[in-house]
Amino acid sequence: MSRTHLKTAPGEPPQAAADIADTVQVMLARLKTGGAQVALDYARRLDGWEGEISVPSGRIEDAAAEVPQAMKDDIRWAHDNISRFAAAQRATAQDMEIELRPGLIAGQKQIPVQAAGCYVPGGRYTHIASALMSIATAREAGVPDITACSPPCGAAGIPAPMLYAMHLAGASRILTIGGVQGIAAMAFGMFGARPADILVGPGNAYVAEAKRQLFGPVGIDMFAGPTDSLVLADDSADPEIVAADLVGQAEHGATSPVWLATTYRPLAEAVLARIPALIADLPEPNRSAAETAWRDLGEVVLCDTREAMAAYADEKAPEHLHVQARDLPWWRARLRAYGSLFLGQNTTVAFGDKAAGPNHVLPTSGAARYTGGLSVHKFLKTVTWQEVRDDALPELARVCAAISREERMEGHARSADIRLDRLVQMPKLAANDKG
Repeated sequence: MSRTHLKTAPGEPPQAAADIADTVQVMLARLKTGGAQVALDYARRLDGWEGEISVPSGRIEDAAAEVPQAMKDDIRWAHDNISRFAAAQRATAQDMEIELRPGLIAGQKQIPVQAAGCYVPGGRYTHIASALMSIATAREAGVPDITACSPPCGAAGIPAPMLYAMHLAGASRILTIGGVQGIAAMAFGMFGARPADILVGPGNAYVAEAKRQLFGPVGIDMFAGPTDSLVLADDSADPEIVAADLVGQAEHGATSPVWLATTYRPLAEAVLARIPALIADLPEPNRSAAETAWRDLGEVVLCDTREAMAAYADEKAPEHLHVQARDLPWWRARLRAYGSLFLGQNTTVAFGDKAAGPNHVLPTSGAARYTGGLSVHKFLKTVTWQEVRDDALPELARVCAAISREERMEGHARSADIRLDRLVQMPKLAANDKG
């Protein structure tokens, strides 16, 4: 298998800088000690927000009235897909019970976490879909208490369509606060929120670092970096569509790499020729973001076989993997490392980002080698239980004691021995009682 780079990325996406980690560490320490007052101070200084942090029910009702009916219908359509997919996932997570040997019974139980914190990014874009992806998935998993937070967008606070989506998806409460202070508010339980058992949702480098530093006492969905996308294409692909898909993902930001691997040189050359014009046609700030991402991080690779393309994809382990090639069943069976797979020319990544159903909170920076994306399973604890009845006790106690003594753990062995002794003595005690 061979590869030829027709465009090479000059550098890799920058990792979280040490100064970000230090800043976040100081902020979290202050927030943990000072609580809501410190969070409020950060919201005033960093978000420029002077209003209430906890969004009142009246504001949510007003937001619903402000959103045009057509947009509300579209948000509901997307919500229905996302919720139904999450509900189908939940149905695959089953309690179970098995009798391993006579009298030795074990099982598993699916228990939802009791409180989730869902971060919904804001700022440059109005991330309606992100609200649906995290909150609706937690709700379908059975989480009873869901706090959602998002930074304000000017004096109006959280945009009305986002508020509508957050409420529709099932948020127990909504906080107008972003950044590290928003993550801390959910983690530590501020502004009426219950302390979160898990924090989920994408955000900027400060949000990601805050989640990383809090992980341990609090669960997180993943440590997410800049979004990335890879297209695999053969001679059946349309270069105009491939180019549009790459540009569409590059507009996420200047640190968001997009890659193309193909077995067909004319396609690669046509895509390379078309992308600059598509980027130039975007509005600002999307144009600048896509231009920088393509210039600094974009990559085009010519492979000699489809297996070479698949191997390249497995190495990249992209967040989004889009196959625009023949024989889709072969690709679905062969590919092994991706956050979400998009099969066929019709299935653009943008559909998954917004409304198709599967979750768009996905592993980045190669993390798809070992983990999947956000799902109902992230909100569930798969716990186990066991019960030992009398008929299983003799052999189980003997084996346990033998292994324990081999491991030089005498206390373990004796806790097995005593149960066996009691079992042996029980018939004698019963006979004495009768006598």
